[in-house]
Amino acid sequence: MQNLRKHLWRLLANTRTLAYRNLLKTWHNPDQLLDVVVQPVLFMLMFSYLFGGAIAGSVHNYLPTLVPGILMQALLAAATGSGSLINEDLQQGVFQRIKALPISRLAPLLGQLVADSLRLLLAATAAIVTGYLIGWRPAAGFQWVIIVVGLDIFLGWTLSWIFVLYGLLAKRATMVESMSLMTMLILIFLSNAFVPVHTLPPLVRFLVKINPVSYVITASRTMLNHGYWSTSAWIVLLAGIVVLLLFIPLTVFVYNRKD
Repeated sequence: MQNLRKHLWRLLANTRTLAYRNLLKTWHNPDQLLDVVVQPVLFMLMFSYLFGGAIAGSVHNYLPTLVPGILMQALLAAATGSGSLINEDLQQGVFQRIKALPISRLAPLLGQLVADSLRLLLAATAAIVTGYLIGWRPAAGFQWVIIVVGLDIFLGWTLSWIFVLYGLLAKRATMVESMSLMTMLILIFLSNAFVPVHTLPPLVRFLVKINPVSYVITASRTMLNHGYWSTSAWIVLLAGIVVLLLFIPLTVFVYNRKD
């Protein structure tokens, strides 16, 4: 029991150190910082002022629809950075050197994913604060904002495991970035994030309805605008747990085989 405690304490300490290192890497990497902080601000301003009048009649009327969509887009963009960061470490030999240190074997992987949760929180904060500054107010109250952000960050963090797997399998960081960007664009633009679903062609409407991101955004809008935990929210929670059950063992398996 004492040995187990020592092992867990060392794992936590090593994970904390490597998470801090990954956060510093994001802070000093303009591309990653752009995805986390600048992108949600830019898209919130651009979509609200360009499309608000055309879609909802005014920016104010469009914001209750737009904010949950931009929030999820910001979290997806932040989650995609996981694969690029870990692949860069692999290509530069940093990953191998860290694994050769006398630290817990899983600490480099867990350090990346703990840092991801903080990056997701930063992206969510940027999206919510920007929406608030241009006039958005949650009809159900700010307590539901906390719940929505928590649910969306949970889903974003589960998706980080998929993007980390991309990073472990890909041969180049550019390939990871391309695959991650393509995945993000398909998930966010083939959803109900920005336009009413009933205005779409039948085939596109079908794809939107089976897109898991649509459930996240629907659940977020229900909580923010009406103040209750809906069936869509339970589906999102269940989907996140399923993704974790599938991808944690797979990602750890691939990670352990990397020299």
